[in-house]
Order: sequence, then structure tokens, then C-alpha cells
Amino acid sequence: MIEELRVRKGFIAALDQSGGSSKKTLANYGVDIKDITSDEVMFDYIHQMRSRIITNPEFSDKHILGVILFKNTMERDIAGVNTVEYLKSKNIPAFLKIDLGLDVEADGVQLLKDIPNLESILDEGIKYGVVGTKMRSVIHEYNEYGIKKIIEQQFSLAKKIIAKGLIPIIEPEVDINAVNKRQIESFMKTEIIKQLAKMKKDDYLIFKFTIPDLPNFYDSLLHYKNVIRIVALSGGYDRDKACELLSQNKRMTASFSRALLEGLNVNQSDEEFTSTLKSSIEEIYKASVKK
Repeated sequence: MIEELRVRKGFIAALDQSGGSSKKTLANYGVDIKDITSDEVMFDYIHQMRSRIITNPEFSDKHILGVILFKNTMERDIAGVNTVEYLKSKNIPAFLKIDLGLDVEADGVQLLKDIPNLESILDEGIKYGVVGTKMRSVIHEYNEYGIKKIIEQQFSLAKKIIAKGLIPIIEPEVDINAVNKRQIESFMKTEIIKQLAKMKKDDYLIFKFTIPDLPNFYDSLLHYKNVIRIVALSGGYDRDKACELLSQNKRMTASFSRALLEGLNVNQSDEEFTSTLKSSIEEIYKASVKK
């Protein structure tokens, strides 16, 4: 699995929108917000959308090398089979979003909220068959103290996840509108290298970064044997812009969420939906591997 994730061509699909972002995702998908009368209804709509994507023939291991899931999706079935098992039947491994959202902004960053039930979340993920996890924190401005805390927290959690035999996706997102974004990325990379120096060669992990201002800026992190892959979030860019920027980074592949869903609509016919999804997947795949 490690070697396959390292060398296989493709990108990681992020289908992990949670309670905080689901309504906006559904609105973009064409669902009338007035029809979302409860969280239960909202998650039903979200699962219908994700099921339509995952079961589509264009969504295959030809282009997709992994999928990040929200806990609610992991626990549900697709076509009468558990979601993780369904993805396995397509040779696509699943990662579980484990964070419980972001803390309030302080020192220019938003740390992860505490995860008091981390142990049980990881055990449940293992029970369902996920291969790894993902947790997202956000850096809004250049503040060395805040950035250092972000990286320390991410690596502290990563070590607990690795101890469970899972692969953590570490995601310290840098706001694309941040002033001094390049300076933030430089200091963050230095802090990451300090943490990597303390890890074993078989403490395997994946990084998920905002596309850097300097192309190929994070490539040197791949010199560490335990860094399997570096992937990019779309970070608020539309798909065309995200793919344009990603294509300039030779060893970075995509892990897009909103950009992957762009153009999909609940009212599309199966033919229209498939055509739109195919176009999206092919554009992201090309930006990820053909450069």
C-alpha cells in the first residue's frame, strides 16, 4: 500500500465536507437550501451526491488513487455495500477526516479543536478499513509562534495515528489571500523539517499543502523516506486556476474538494453528470501527472 500510494499516478479526491461546509456544498450542487430542514436531511443529500460520484464509471483507479471521507460517509452504504468496501472494490483506498473543526483564530492561525475521542475515532476507522486519516488547520498570517504551534499539533497527532498503523495526511493550509504567503510557507517548511528529523524512516505520512508561491517549493520534503507523497488543496481557487498553478509543481498532485465538484448539479441527467465529472477528473489528473 505504501509503495502504491507513492508511485501510482493519480490524485486524491477530497469528499470530506462536514457539517460546517455541507450546506454551501449542496447549494453549489443545486440543492434548494429550503429543502434542507435538518442535519439528517442535509447528510442524506450529501451522501446521495457522493454516492453518485463514487459509483460513476469515470470515478475509477485509472485517475483516483485515494478518497478522503467524512465519518458520516464512512459509516454509510453505497449500493448496499459499506462505502469503504465499495471503494476497495474499485481499488481505491479511503482516508478518514478525523478533525472536529477549527478552533477560534489566535496568533494568526486556527489550530485544530481538541479531539478527546481520538482513540475511538481511529479504532472505528480501522474497523471500517480506512488506510489513513486527514486533519486540517489554517494559517492566516505570518506569526512564527502560531505557525510553530500548528506544526507541533499536526505532528503530535500524526505520531498517534502512525502508532495505530494508519497514514496521516497532515494539512496545514495557508490562506491563499494571506499577506506574506511566501514568508509563511518558508517558515512553515523549516518547522516541518525540524519535526521530520525526529521521526523514523517508517513513520509514513502524506502532506497536503496550499499550492506554494514558489513552484516546487516543497519537493525537498520528498527526500525524507517517510514522506510518501505531497498533495495540494485547491484553497478557494476555481478548478482552472488551481490546475494551472498545480501544473507548475512537478512532484505535487491534487487533493481537490470544491474544485473537483465544480460544475456538478443535482438536476443533471446521468449523461450530463458523467460528462462533467469526466472533464473535471481529466483536467485535475492532467495537472497532477502530465507535466
